[in-house]
Amino acid sequence: MKISWNLLLFLLNSVQAIELDLDDTASVKKACRDIASNILRHYTGYKPGDVPGNLPDPYYWWEAGAMFGALVDYWFYTGDTQWNNITSQAIRWQAGDSGSFMPANQTRTEGNDDQGFWAFAAMAAAERNFPMHRGEGPDWLAMAQATFNTQAWRWDNENCGGGLRWQIFTWNAGYMYKNTISNGCFFNLAARLARYTGNQTYADWAERIWDWTEDVGFVTNDYLFFDGASVDGNCTKYDHVQWTYNAGVYLLGAAAMYNFTDGDPIWKQRTEGIIKSTNIFFNNDVMYERACEPVGTCKVDQRPFKGFLARWMAASTQFAPFAYDLVISKLRSSALAAGKTCTGGRDRAECSLKWTEQKYTGGPEGGDVGIQMAALEVIQSTLIKKVEPPVTQEDGGRSKGDPAGGSEPPLPTPSLLVRDITAGDRAGAALVTVFLAGVMAWSVKWVVLDPTT
Repeated sequence: MKISWNLLLFLLNSVQAIELDLDDTASVKKACRDIASNILRHYTGYKPGDVPGNLPDPYYWWEAGAMFGALVDYWFYTGDTQWNNITSQAIRWQAGDSGSFMPANQTRTEGNDDQGFWAFAAMAAAERNFPMHRGEGPDWLAMAQATFNTQAWRWDNENCGGGLRWQIFTWNAGYMYKNTISNGCFFNLAARLARYTGNQTYADWAERIWDWTEDVGFVTNDYLFFDGASVDGNCTKYDHVQWTYNAGVYLLGAAAMYNFTDGDPIWKQRTEGIIKSTNIFFNNDVMYERACEPVGTCKVDQRPFKGFLARWMAASTQFAPFAYDLVISKLRSSALAAGKTCTGGRDRAECSLKWTEQKYTGGPEGGDVGIQMAALEVIQSTLIKKVEPPVTQEDGGRSKGDPAGGSEPPLPTPSLLVRDITAGDRAGAALVTVFLAGVMAWSVKWVVLDPTT
């Protein structure tokens, strides 16, 4: 019996690389490995001459931080260590000597939320006892603390009664905007630091951030989160767009506070309320980004958002065990649907954005980090019962902290732009001026005397 070449190609392309059985741990881990491998085809920061931690265009700096946070969890869920070294290297490089994730080459784009996503990677590494790459520098916990301290300095009581602005530097578009995700990152980090260290100061800040979010109106009485508002108008004109990751970032923070307070009813109410409010992001128990997916307008930044909701829904069940029964059916349904979209590309592991389609429907040429990351997050989240809960300093946490890291008042602009002018600078400038004046005079003389001109 002969099989035509075209038929053979059809049969080969019909084989799904992602054959997901959620009741088979090996099947889930294989699916996660295949999807993670696809993500890392986009990353070259570990190569000589490249910058550890950076993704190429069109990805912004924050998405790389989110990706390495996902890989920390990937290691913990699966036990696969093959990407641990590049993950550790990237986080440490971008944290810098101060540990605060404020690299000088990101000042044109870095916002408080961007910094927060890198800090989440470090916080997860501390909570999971993620192995550290060889070399000197701050430990995971110290990085999270340094980031917290730099953001505490930016708390702005003069506008809207408090809160963080979206952007850190005045010259960036968005500096006049206070958004939910920036404040949610600060809240999430404060709550997890309170739990990890036992330090009440972090918990006080978490309370303060939550109260401000309620007072300013970014969260409604039924726990729906708006995107934010401009400082102009005192944050009274809201952008009512609702994104999955805003609910998710506050959910995990609330669950961490429930854990820290030994089950305070108010934090249980808030945790349950946020979980119930996320129903708007599910269609037949399959997660979708309702603000952009139905109309096909999801941009590069927005494609991984729902993966973070999945990440934090799963993690919240370890801080607040009562949450498990409220989220697991949605996570499993979404994981199965996401897996069915991961059959594209050369490796047959490229995923599509719309899990509700439950099939591969194409995507950006060459694939997309955010789409892959979201699928990885939701699929690996179904293993949450297979792993131990996050540690603290009292029960096995090995990461070393630095409570004072990043706590000095920041300069409003990079130090290179505001350093004092010295006598040497003035002398050097004078010499350069004299030299350039001489060159200009000679050039003019040459033009005047040259008979060819």
